[in-house]
Amino acid sequence: MNKTIGILAHVDAGKTTFSEQLLYSMNSIKQRGRVDHQNSFLDSHDIERQRGITVFADQARFTYHDSNYYLIDTPGHVDFSPEMERSIQVMDYAIIIVSAVEGIEGHTETVWELLRKHHVPTFFFINKIDRVGADVDTVIKDIQLNLTKDVCNITDSFVHGEMKEELVEFVAERNESLLETYIDHGYDKDSWLTTMKDLIRDNKLFPLACGSALQGVGVESFLEKIDQLTATDYRNQEPFAGRVYKIRHDENGTRITFIKALSGTLKVRDEIEYGKAEDSISEKVTQIRAYNGSTFKNVNQVGAGELFAVTGLSVTSIGDGLGALKEKIIYEMVPTLKSKVTFEPTINIKEALRHFQTLNVEDPSLDVSWEERSQEIHISVMGTIQLEVLVQLVKERFLLNISFEKPEILYKETIATGAIGYGHFEPLGHYAEVHLQLKPGERNSGITFENACHADDLTVGIQNVIRHHLFEREHHGLLTGAPITDIQVTLLTGRAHNKHTSGGDFREATYRALRQGLEKVENILLEPFYQFKIKVVLDQMGRVLSDIQQAHGTFDPPKTEGDKVFLTGVVPVSTFMDYSGQLASFTQGKGSINLTFAGYDRCHNQDEVIERNGYNKNADPDYTSSSIFCAKGQGYTLTWEEAERNMHVYKRES
Repeated sequence: MNKTIGILAHVDAGKTTFSEQLLYSMNSIKQRGRVDHQNSFLDSHDIERQRGITVFADQARFTYHDSNYYLIDTPGHVDFSPEMERSIQVMDYAIIIVSAVEGIEGHTETVWELLRKHHVPTFFFINKIDRVGADVDTVIKDIQLNLTKDVCNITDSFVHGEMKEELVEFVAERNESLLETYIDHGYDKDSWLTTMKDLIRDNKLFPLACGSALQGVGVESFLEKIDQLTATDYRNQEPFAGRVYKIRHDENGTRITFIKALSGTLKVRDEIEYGKAEDSISEKVTQIRAYNGSTFKNVNQVGAGELFAVTGLSVTSIGDGLGALKEKIIYEMVPTLKSKVTFEPTINIKEALRHFQTLNVEDPSLDVSWEERSQEIHISVMGTIQLEVLVQLVKERFLLNISFEKPEILYKETIATGAIGYGHFEPLGHYAEVHLQLKPGERNSGITFENACHADDLTVGIQNVIRHHLFEREHHGLLTGAPITDIQVTLLTGRAHNKHTSGGDFREATYRALRQGLEKVENILLEPFYQFKIKVVLDQMGRVLSDIQQAHGTFDPPKTEGDKVFLTGVVPVSTFMDYSGQLASFTQGKGSINLTFAGYDRCHNQDEVIERNGYNKNADPDYTSSSIFCAKGQGYTLTWEEAERNMHVYKRES
């Protein structure tokens, strides 16, 4: 049986130490490394060892009883949350490490919420019980209060497959038929064990154990319990299906695609199909690698439930479904900051761009963009620690000395009213016309497309080309040049010419139609928001509520628990991104805050941001709203106000 177990935690909870101890106990590694000694097995990169934090999600493997285990050690720092989320997608089960001293911390709640959204069955391990200040009972109460009431301590109540009375009753309370059996006939080991496994798999029960990873206390017994309480059902007989969860490049630039097989088998030289149906790609696997940390061995075949890597796939992207799996994953951890890359004068900027595009393949959340006019590279980031790591990474891998400008908020734009946009592209020898209807979409829905065009007006092939052009690049708004989002786009009609329409004509017409439509609507600026959860003592509630209001945030009715108060709500990232330091200062470190990305909404200071940005929509040659017509063998340009009256298609939509 193949099982993938992920290890997750707030930074410094002991996650990597736990992984080291587990692998050592299973004879997967010969000696236990330590983060503070810079020799841990899974933190093998120099950057990780120097900083003492996990930056890259790496995997190890071991065998226990009849199961093959794949262990994924994930980053615990919030700046590397996208790397963590990408690993969550392939986990069968997860273990959240919680410090017995610090307890539930801000990022612990983020991890928990992500695991719930992706329905990953979860165990808890309360670590560092040997430390001064450790308080297991308080931590368990915090988990019950802040995360889930369905957590049960199995440290002493579940031993060698036998349940003690308190655990028997806990399980029976969560299964009505089992409760009736218990009342009538008492405890039956097999029935209880089967039911408990089902409850865990269905995310209705979350086991917890305690120990000290550094001292090796409780780790091996915890694995024994996990082995008895988990099961997977992967099938090799079905067609191959897999999920891409990581991409790396070796020192020769070879793309290495990391995959989890969800069904079927895969052999070297097999063909894999991936991508959207209309432009799917089929490529041959040239090598299959079984990784354990940074080392690997070549294998000829892998099966369902295994984690492995392949070479030979040239344009895969993280989140892709392979083979029978067509769905591509959309990730939730989205950067809210952007920064410009700065270079030494001697650096070839196009070469630097190529290197950053390589990094973008490995971490799509960077969203690397190139501005041709200013010859600038911009990236999206989670925070300043990520920028520091990138400086070091680019130096080590590509031998480039770079730096970054101070990160700025990543704004977006949308529309508050609807309109029809018209685009016409008819220089001599070319012809295309497109009519697009724009309507406001639901908040945080992105750009959606509908097709109302009749095949008599444009062939199905051309209709698909127009749709492709709408999604092939990021489109800019009129207020600040920020990306547009939350717009429903409907293709109404258009026109082609049998002789003169050629490649690229409908790209031009589509872009102009979209931009012309934006000229006719009310445009609004959006900014990113945090969902916050703050815990302080009652006496400090007034100060925090005042701070939230001054930061243009909103809050829900406070909830009290003893002398503590819990405050939740939403607040702009721009006004609250540095608040954790302020909170720690006036609460003497006793207050806690958890900030998670809550999507985009109307900007609280739109006019100020627009003025500060200084974007001139009429000076952006890549996003013109004018159309080009032709008369007497010469092309001429009409502004967006004039273009509509000169369209060639009869406007049934009006």
